[in-house]
Amino acid sequence: MSRSHQSRTLTVLAATAFAAAVVPVLGAGTASATTGGSCQSATVQYRIDGGEWTSQGGFHSLASAPGTVEVRLAPAQKVAEGCKYPVSLAEYTTEGPNWNTSGRQTFVEKDTVYLTSADVADAGGAEHTWQKLSVKTPDCYGQIDLYGDDIAYDGQEGEGHGPAPYQPDGVVTPYHLIAAWNGGDKACDNGASEPPAPTPSEPAPSTPATPTTPATPTTPASSEPPAEETTPPASSSTPPTTPDVPPAESTPPTSPEPSPSESTPPLAETGAGAPVGAIAGVAAAVVALGAGALFLSRRARRS
Repeated sequence: MSRSHQSRTLTVLAATAFAAAVVPVLGAGTASATTGGSCQSATVQYRIDGGEWTSQGGFHSLASAPGTVEVRLAPAQKVAEGCKYPVSLAEYTTEGPNWNTSGRQTFVEKDTVYLTSADVADAGGAEHTWQKLSVKTPDCYGQIDLYGDDIAYDGQEGEGHGPAPYQPDGVVTPYHLIAAWNGGDKACDNGASEPPAPTPSEPAPSTPATPTTPATPTTPASSEPPAEETTPPASSSTPPTTPDVPPAESTPPTSPEPSPSESTPPLAETGAGAPVGAIAGVAAAVVALGAGALFLSRRARRS
């Protein structure tokens, strides 16, 4: 074999050695991840006092409001393990007996349960004990809402709270409303004290007035007849309702992993099964082989 041919052979061998060293090392830095199944919206059924199960929405009379309501997930639904669906029952006092006159609603109390795959109708049978929600019924103008989340719509700020319903400003809460009951026959006592009645005083004696000549009647100026005072009709456009509710957010891990520093870019995860040590050893050996081949190549050129 000629020296030039031998030199080219050694050069190719060196390049191959370096390529073999680089590829495993680059491959070791690739992150791996797996994604689980997602939870979809589910349809809720409810019943009052052991009656028929229903998903009927809309607004109903407060006289038929549930003191206790049972809830479950409708039959023929596939709910993955770990998915949960919050359902709440909340009581409010209002300024009027229907949505159009309800004004600003005042939060009183709330009860919440979480439905899972064990609460699908097919999974229970006739003897299954379904989860129950309970609030008291207002004894004045009020509203009770059945809805599909665990937020308290009480007008407070912070996690777990939301805006209170307020019809004049179009604040249509709760969200994910399933059904509602409103009514009442009297205004609620807000605790405000009434001003004391004025004490009657004796009228001072007066001198009889001197009779005067009556003024000549004048023709009244033409004017439009006074408008009749009317009460605005109750609005039929009550907030929309739906029995389909979203799943609750996934529960955070018990011991969360520390977040990476903002100044240092995060490193790619390699996965627990990646043979990093073995790859590093092989890479070192191949690099040494490549360096030796290069040395021989250069020496062959000088010979």
